[in-house]
Amino acid sequence: MTTDFFITSMIVILIPGAGVLYTLAWALGRGFRASVIATIGGTLGIIPHILAATLGLAALMQTSAVAFGMVKYLGVAYLLYMAWGTLRETGALSVSEQSGDQKTFKIITEGILINLFNPKLSIFFLSFLPQFIPANASQPASTMVFLGTIFMLLTFIVFVIYGAFASAARAHILTKPKVMVWLRRIFATTFGLLSLKLAFSEK
Repeated sequence: MTTDFFITSMIVILIPGAGVLYTLAWALGRGFRASVIATIGGTLGIIPHILAATLGLAALMQTSAVAFGMVKYLGVAYLLYMAWGTLRETGALSVSEQSGDQKTFKIITEGILINLFNPKLSIFFLSFLPQFIPANASQPASTMVFLGTIFMLLTFIVFVIYGAFASAARAHILTKPKVMVWLRRIFATTFGLLSLKLAFSEK
């Protein structure tokens, strides 16, 4: 892994998006353990995009308006669903001291779907990863998967740190119900804005 790849990856990962928002929401609503579970889900959601980029499926999505549009609008619908759930106190910001096994499955599944339904990720990896593959690489596909795995690991670490900071502030926020109400509104609005951004995005 080159220094350029590490620096560029960190810049991309540190930019807040739906995955960061999802992790922060669970950290504030359920605590650090829930934020780690959310991070696992979001990280797993990257795998299909890396595989798509490696196998060339991302190129198909880039050239096919129908395929891109189908995945894009699934993503839009899911982000709106997340916004509605957050606003109704049934989503990530629902406050509880515990997170059972059934909730664990839900958190991971939602985290996977948030990234899975974002077609921009496949196209991003298709254009991003090949830049760091040596021209004389004997197995470029394997190198691409390796770099994608490193990107996932960096994503996991950064998101866990985000969750740690948010969960540290949780105890103070829970004592202020009005703050929680406004946080739900802010997070729901942000999910909604992300859905609009995705809806108007182009390949």
